[in-house]
Amino acid sequence: MAAKKTTAAKKAPAAKKAPAAKKAAGARKPNAAFMKEMTPSAALAEIVGSKPIPRTQVVSKIWDYIKKNNLQDAKNKRQINADDKLKPIFGGKKSVTMFEMTALVNKNLT
Repeated sequence: MAAKKTTAAKKAPAAKKAPAAKKAAGARKPNAAFMKEMTPSAALAEIVGSKPIPRTQVVSKIWDYIKKNNLQDAKNKRQINADDKLKPIFGGKKSVTMFEMTALVNKNLT
């Protein structure tokens, strides 16, 4: 009895990859509404300064203040604990979520 020789299965040719999509020619433009300089309220000015600055910079400076003063809740990182400077901005609340904070900060900009 002779053993049958099996031929190795031929591999199918690899499928050709589609060409990568080309990126847009220019860089993405920032939304003009976010770049408009806003004047902070007196309470907000204690944290971010009194000069008019864009909303994006206001949020960035508030986050710097929160991190510097360790005001983010240790167990629930989405909660921000208010100190004496943030309490008036947060409408007197002791703690707010990140999402509430953004809305409350916007109320303090004109």
